[in-house]
Amino acid sequence: MTISLSVLASGSKGNSVYLEGPEGALLIDAGLSARETIKRIETVGADPGFVRGIIVTHEHSDHMGGVKVVARRLKIPVYATRKTAGAASLPDDVQVRLIESGTSFEAAGFEIMPFSIPHDALDPVGFTAKLDSIRVGVATDLGCATALVRERLIECRAVVLESNHDEKMLMEGPYPWFLKQRVKGRTGHLSNEAAARMLNDLSSTDLQHVFLAHLSEINNAPDLALGTAREALAGYGTDLEAASPAAPTRRVFLER
Repeated sequence: MTISLSVLASGSKGNSVYLEGPEGALLIDAGLSARETIKRIETVGADPGFVRGIIVTHEHSDHMGGVKVVARRLKIPVYATRKTAGAASLPDDVQVRLIESGTSFEAAGFEIMPFSIPHDALDPVGFTAKLDSIRVGVATDLGCATALVRERLIECRAVVLESNHDEKMLMEGPYPWFLKQRVKGRTGHLSNEAAARMLNDLSSTDLQHVFLAHLSEINNAPDLALGTAREALAGYGTDLEAASPAAPTRRVFLER
């Protein structure tokens, strides 16, 4: 039993995660164009025709901008909460399967569990995906690491976790004050320091891979995010990588 995972894109220009198991693959978000999404799936050595659905975290355009066309092009359903689907105004020729936070569902052979995250969207969710004994988690676009997020991500073998900004860079940077307050607020984005505290709580020999996601190109730097996270994971040998908007991460494989 093997599953694979790659962050196809992460950042304000577009977000998408590729997750594959023996029965099919899923996209978590599709914020890139259909052409670029398909290109990046092929870049990591996967087959776009194996994708069985798109699971949407929330309605913001950097997560959902390509959903309509990707779903049409690949002839696959879209999984979203009722409020998220309503905000997206998906056309009738796109099949929508409604999901609910706290209620698991099956897709492409995975048991998917949506869970609420604090973000300034209508009904934002993170996800865990479980196949046999292998569990992976995705939690991006969250202003704080709640007890529920920790509970859901514990025992994951791989985690995609937001590490959006360095607190000092944000406060000394060019953003207007209201935007700084939004980013650092409870429903904004997770800082490097907050992400590291979360990783410290999650750190164990079970956690094999961590992808740091949604790094700000203005208020962060990969070296800063990786350095802060690396300290939190010291001694565990966890593989650590910062996702980028420009290119997909390498594809990692998890085996039972």
